[in-house]
Amino acid sequence: MSHQSLPEKRILKESETRPMTKFLLNMSTAIALAALPNLAAANDTLDVVAQFEIQAPEPATSGYIFTRMGIAETLVNADADGNLTAGLATAWATSEDRLSWTFTLRENVKFHDGTAMTPETVLNALEIARGKPGPLNDLPITAISAQDGAIVVTLSEPVGALPAYFAYFRYQILAPASYAPDGAGVAIIGTGPYQITQLEPPLSLDATAFADYWGHAPHIADVTYSGVSRVETRALIAESGEAEFVFGLDPASVARLDMLDHVNVMAVDIPRTLLIKVNAGHPALSEPIARRALSLGIDRAGIAKAVLRYPQGASQLFPPSIAGWHDDALAPLTYDPEEARALLADLGWRTGEDGILTRESERFTITLTTYPDRPELPLVAAVLEQQFRAIGVELIINTTNSSEIPAGHQDGSLDLGLIARNFSLIPDPIGTVRGDYVGNGDWGAMNWQNAEFANLVQAIARGDGSNTHKAQAAAILQSELPIIPIAWYQQTLAVSDTVTGATVDPFERSFGLQEIRWSE
Repeated sequence: MSHQSLPEKRILKESETRPMTKFLLNMSTAIALAALPNLAAANDTLDVVAQFEIQAPEPATSGYIFTRMGIAETLVNADADGNLTAGLATAWATSEDRLSWTFTLRENVKFHDGTAMTPETVLNALEIARGKPGPLNDLPITAISAQDGAIVVTLSEPVGALPAYFAYFRYQILAPASYAPDGAGVAIIGTGPYQITQLEPPLSLDATAFADYWGHAPHIADVTYSGVSRVETRALIAESGEAEFVFGLDPASVARLDMLDHVNVMAVDIPRTLLIKVNAGHPALSEPIARRALSLGIDRAGIAKAVLRYPQGASQLFPPSIAGWHDDALAPLTYDPEEARALLADLGWRTGEDGILTRESERFTITLTTYPDRPELPLVAAVLEQQFRAIGVELIINTTNSSEIPAGHQDGSLDLGLIARNFSLIPDPIGTVRGDYVGNGDWGAMNWQNAEFANLVQAIARGDGSNTHKAQAAAILQSELPIIPIAWYQQTLAVSDTVTGATVDPFERSFGLQEIRWSE
């Protein structure tokens, strides 16, 4: 079918669908689709739906949406295997003493407002980004300067993975007019193949092909993005054909959509892990043996098969796709509730009348905080509640906004956090590992330090480490369990058969819209 004959697509605002969502989901697919508004008259717009809200025109908070939509770009890119490739910088090199990096900038690049990208404008964007929280702040950078056709970064000690940091979405390069005098983002004026024509936080943006883009023009000129938080609504949108790309689907929806002729479900393993973030300062969780007991109480294979529809659970923190950090020789995490109960008994916990453990009048009750942005998380939390109860641990589930997890990390109130952590938002995992487990990152270890681990990570960060160092660091995390891995991730999306050329970026940096074509 040619796209000219397609019905007009109108993305349902969540306010329109929320009142009838429960009703629709309890009926057959045919009745549900019939209940949706009638669609008419064709257009040529590619519609993308995902669960992420656009908080503001600000790279620090919503930059990942703007880079994925092809609106903003970074100095460095990464291919599907994690290899660094040219972006707005065509090359980079370090000095002999490794204390200076020079990034050669691409020539003849224009921002969407028609102004030229120069070393000075790149420096302006990077300095504004450095003034906000982010991984660059943890690096030994003494200066960033603009030179003829290049940006130079000066360090007080070597950082072997520095180019990978400049692939992170927070460090997208925007025109000076994108910022208020205080550095706050007020507009997204990037260099990408698409430029914004309308931005309506928190739910949507419209964009069109940028005529002066330095690379090849997109095949489809007009695109939209809509943030829809309810997974049921996203599934209905995919099923009804109201959007060509729909991300963030729950396993049940994936199974249903996969049976439809007009929808293609795509999946790829990604360097992301579903895990429990543990407050190692909590009285009941401070001992590694207690955290090991919780780990032994998790039936990872059962969760992967019955809840996530994945082939297997996680045997260690880093998935096989993270070369060097995944260690096939590492003794795997296992499921053994009897051993879990024995370990807890060794710590002085005794079973109460209702089956919940107590110790010196303290009840083993902990709160697990998670969020519905990723629809699988509340489902896994419900299963964990049952599995932990089987070893005598009472789990209270708090499903809330994802921001409550970093907030609980900062004020010390978090017990456990069920999260999905991407280890390659910075394409070299050392960026995330260093921030999460040495730098006290909001999404990493909480009240846990290990000097040997920190030394290993610092060596790797300098560029002096080897795969042996990475394996040793992974073994420490496996032994002490400041976080408890549950499953490795697959990224799934539903793509309409009205388009071709869709791909899934395992590093979650791009939706690949520039390469999409309408089906003939």
